[in-house]
Amino acid sequence: MSTLHEIVDLRVFYRRVEGLHRASLEVPEGAIVTVIGPNGAGKSTLLGAVMGLLRYTGVVRFAGAVLTSEPVETRVQRGLCLVPERRELFGELPVEDNLLLGAFQRSRRRAALEPDLEAVYDRFPRLKERRKQLAGSMSGGEQQMLAIARALMAKPKLLLLDEPSMGLAPVLVQEIFKTLSQLNEGGLTIFLVEQNVRQALRIAHRGYVIVHGKIAFEGKSAAELNNNDLIRKFYLGL
Repeated sequence: MSTLHEIVDLRVFYRRVEGLHRASLEVPEGAIVTVIGPNGAGKSTLLGAVMGLLRYTGVVRFAGAVLTSEPVETRVQRGLCLVPERRELFGELPVEDNLLLGAFQRSRRRAALEPDLEAVYDRFPRLKERRKQLAGSMSGGEQQMLAIARALMAKPKLLLLDEPSMGLAPVLVQEIFKTLSQLNEGGLTIFLVEQNVRQALRIAHRGYVIVHGKIAFEGKSAAELNNNDLIRKFYLGL
């Protein structure tokens, strides 16, 4: 795997408080990279900066291009897409309309998007069954599937996910992580922020630990993180 995507010396300030301090990490193409850490450590801040949702200093490089001054829309067009922690679905709209909105940067023509819709429905049959249902009336697990499916409609090259397992029952967590593994096996690069450390490390190729806005530890393989005594003690309870 060759490294095509990297973050160098990223700093984010909330007024005078530094939320992210010179964070540097690499996301190899075709890999699943996870960032773990306690609440308030800066994980969501990191994703927000990469997507251009937050002002920052430092460098975000994607496929060789420096994105530092580019707006969110341009980053989406280049192939970045974020599934946010709160999913941010349009609850008053049907499932299918939410999916179509995920592709609005690519095309507004329904006919052009039909093959992508069918591909998403093949992967998430439950969404096809509920395509006319209002998104806000779905269960938490179904909404998370919809949020991921909506992101896939944008045809991302790098999928960023913020706590996809939050609030879900264990069986649904297993289903979500199985889906992420399958997407990665299909060639999609994934950058995952997750508090379910066991699940995240089970599917990740590389991982980082962030504490107080700083990258505290890097594991160039999931096994390296799993075998680290501090990780095992503080995050895995071993």
